[in-house]
Amino acid sequence: MSLDVKGFRAIAHPVRLQMLSLLTGAAMSAAELARELGISQANASYHLRTLHAAGLVHEVGRETVRGGVAKRYRYVVDEDQGEGKGKGRDQRRAPHPEGVRLYAEAIAAELVRRSAYRRADSRTTSADADLWVEPQVWVEVCDRVGEAMRDLHTAAKPPRTEGTQRVSTSVMLFAMDDDR
Repeated sequence: MSLDVKGFRAIAHPVRLQMLSLLTGAAMSAAELARELGISQANASYHLRTLHAAGLVHEVGRETVRGGVAKRYRYVVDEDQGEGKGKGRDQRRAPHPEGVRLYAEAIAAELVRRSAYRRADSRTTSADADLWVEPQVWVEVCDRVGEAMRDLHTAAKPPRTEGTQRVSTSVMLFAMDDDR
């Protein structure tokens, strides 16, 4: 699934980025997401509807709760398109520039927010680069990073699962115009 502008706008909100992360490890209802994120259930429902309308999360079940029906949603990494999570996609066709810019801004804000939670004793890997490399090297690096992100998403567990640790990763790789 390639994201269009609507899809990028859907994931370009910090709460929705957090939701996609949580929904990678487990199917959750709006109420569960609201509790985990410290927001109202109405707010969680609104953001879930936006993600669902953009095709980023799927309804995977329903359960009866106090006489009502709670829908459970899940984010599933699309194996054909590289990493998913709304947190980075291997785009086979060029995404809309405005959507990518919005997404980059959301990732940057989310990285700043998450860095406040970094454990001082944790293993940390980071990199920043504006480089010139051969096209084949670029393709190979993008493939390896995509594979690593798929591995993380596949290994994701529900929040606070015993024996797990909370981790953060934000990756956005792209080729740049020579002229700018």
